[in-house]
Amino acid sequence: MAQEIELSERKHTILKAIIQNYLETGEPVGSRTLSKSTDLNLSSATIRNEMADLEELGYIFQPHTSAGRIPSDKGYRLYVDMLMEEKEQELEELKSTMLEKTDKVDKVLKQAAKVLAANTNYATLVSAPINRRNTLKFIQLSQVNAEQIVAVIVMGGNVIKNKIIEVEETFDNETLLKLNMLLNTTLNGMSIEEINLGLIARLKEQAGIHSQVISNVLDAVADIIHVDDDMEIYTSGATNIFKYPELSDKQSAQDIISAFEEKQQLAELVSETLASEENHGIQVYIGDEAPVKTMKDCSVVTATYELGEGMKGTIGIIGPKRMDYKHVMKSLKILQNELDAIYYKDSKE
Repeated sequence: MAQEIELSERKHTILKAIIQNYLETGEPVGSRTLSKSTDLNLSSATIRNEMADLEELGYIFQPHTSAGRIPSDKGYRLYVDMLMEEKEQELEELKSTMLEKTDKVDKVLKQAAKVLAANTNYATLVSAPINRRNTLKFIQLSQVNAEQIVAVIVMGGNVIKNKIIEVEETFDNETLLKLNMLLNTTLNGMSIEEINLGLIARLKEQAGIHSQVISNVLDAVADIIHVDDDMEIYTSGATNIFKYPELSDKQSAQDIISAFEEKQQLAELVSETLASEENHGIQVYIGDEAPVKTMKDCSVVTATYELGEGMKGTIGIIGPKRMDYKHVMKSLKILQNELDAIYYKDSKE
């Protein structure tokens, strides 16, 4: 990272000590505190000079006169980046309690959010898996009555959706059979992104007088795959925010609680995380980096899990900037691995 070049090894060590001390106490850190409570083996004067340099570089700042120093967002960022480069450790700690044996994914996710909140003392969210770049496996059209047909659409991950389509004619069994064969032989295994205008025009031409039905079915498929408004998000520990003075004294605390109750902003956070297709690791947003404006006074840590065949969801932890990043990232990684393992375990049984 370019920003690390400007820091010597000693400055790195002192910055890390400042942040760790502040994470533990929530109080500004002075040079004498560092010289007494750490194994730096440096004098107070030397530490004070290094702290002055770190402040000038923007990694720490003095909240008020005669106080020690606390980390800036830039300081937190460097600290987090250093942590994320370290070797992952102790991935077994939460395995015995994180996931209960259950056939219902929603129960697993609700339980995961609760355990994660209890384990970290921060606010947590786990989104149900949604389909990104999902593929079509099967479409079945059936007559409901003289004015309606139902399209049963099966997508990757064996997700089944039904859509009622209005029609202006009654179809006999032979016509429905031909339409089903046309749709399935053409669209099987395709994602919505691959269904382009040329393909749609060819399908409508082959359907002849029934081209409007084909158009309506494709609209239904697009609506089902792109539906984000129905995103299910399980949350826990929102009131943990009030445990941290730097948040509970501000309007932002109530804003965060409202975000957890209404969930629209959480859906935006999930969409932001899932939009980074190259990212299956852990993302850390500090202060103004957070995709959700009401969380600008917080740190937000997210990870993406996958249940196979395009089914992806997001795990998130929201807390103060002085959160225990190491513990949070370890907990997220464990849960991410556990959720990833659900699909592969079930697929073998």
